[in-house]
Amino acid sequence: MMKKGCLAALAIAIVIGIALFSWVKNTYNNLVDQQQGVKAAWSQVENVYQRRADLIPNLVNTVKGYAAHERETLEAVINARANATSVKIDPTSMTEDDLKRFQEAQGELTGALSRLIAVSESYPDLKANEVFRDLQSQLEGTENRITVERKNFTVVAQAYNTKIKQFPTNLIAGLFNFDERPYFQAQPGADKAPTVDFSH
Repeated sequence: MMKKGCLAALAIAIVIGIALFSWVKNTYNNLVDQQQGVKAAWSQVENVYQRRADLIPNLVNTVKGYAAHERETLEAVINARANATSVKIDPTSMTEDDLKRFQEAQGELTGALSRLIAVSESYPDLKANEVFRDLQSQLEGTENRITVERKNFTVVAQAYNTKIKQFPTNLIAGLFNFDERPYFQAQPGADKAPTVDFSH
């Protein structure tokens, strides 16, 4: 009788152990999947910002051909681009400060581009240039993609952050150091892409 009781208790303990292991494994793997999703979404954010940075040398050279004496404005764009492309973030350990630095650098570049575009309004021949118009179209499309990818990153990061805080998943998240990820905070007008319009 005693032996049967011990075997039953052992069997129950084994079943509970297997169930617990299975839950820990599935929860851990799910968190890894979500963490990789955040990393992939960040990679897309970097890609669209890099695309914008890649367009700038051609844009600057085109403007320079028609407005060489606007040197201060052109240099501001070149310097802002250099600063923006130098800010790198490791998505596996990014902090709010990292993201703030990144946003500030990209914001400076957006401002410098806006000033360059304002200057271009004074040069009708520049605005009529085919290369310039093509760059305008590419830049506008890139700004729209930046908005889309930033939103996507925020959605993915928020979902991950919510998951690691929910009970009982938070136990596994804490045990295996799944840390919260920062994300882009919506600001007034953030639902609209920056205006990069050369056509007026």
